[in-house]
Amino acid sequence: MTVLLEICVDDAAGVDAAVAGGADRIELCSALELGGLTPSPALLRHAVASGLAIHAMVRPRAGGFLLQDGDLYFILGEIRLALAAGAAGVVVGALQADGQLDRAALSAFREAARDGRIVLHRAIDLTPDPVAATEIACALGYDHILSSGGAPSACAGAATLAQMVAAARGRLSIMPGAGISPDNVAQLLAQTGAREVHGSASMAMPPPADAVIRLGFASGPRRATDIAKVRAMRAAIDTRHEPQGT
Repeated sequence: MTVLLEICVDDAAGVDAAVAGGADRIELCSALELGGLTPSPALLRHAVASGLAIHAMVRPRAGGFLLQDGDLYFILGEIRLALAAGAAGVVVGALQADGQLDRAALSAFREAARDGRIVLHRAIDLTPDPVAATEIACALGYDHILSSGGAPSACAGAATLAQMVAAARGRLSIMPGAGISPDNVAQLLAQTGAREVHGSASMAMPPPADAVIRLGFASGPRRATDIAKVRAMRAAIDTRHEPQGT
């Protein structure tokens, strides 16, 4: 079984590291330390030029996923701009005040994406029942769901992720994400039956200067995509799925 490796990155160096490390696809964001926000047009151009399929995050601000005044208008615009710039797909999500998926918004996102791929991101992990939410995403025509199974990490949510894979019945792809490493990816794939995985494959950078934190330009060390971790993830996936006797 072929397993696709998606690496999430938030800068040009991360794009280059994902490509060099053997990723199959990139989720492109800005500000991964905030869970990922919409990337800049210049960064998107650089990523598209890499030749890998790019799924662009469309998230206008940090925080929860309840849309505020004006959010829908700007998200729809960003979806169209990302796809026009060469992204293969977009990554979106929206919730209602009760924590359920915002079907009206998600339907509008799907329509705006047209023939582009569309991913429901980890907003689904805040819903009361990610398995039931999987059925909604299928009915709305989504192509992928990024999820940790409602848990802090995909390994902790593996049982729910397996139920989501079963509920999808091949209509869309469940993509485990959160806390995935070369050490646990093979076991997670075996537990869930997923055919693609998502990780940052990152390392902590040196802490910023005290003045940078004091003046509010950073809240702590940022992380950067590590080529060696991407390669190790790729190797762990490929080794796990080699045919017997090779």
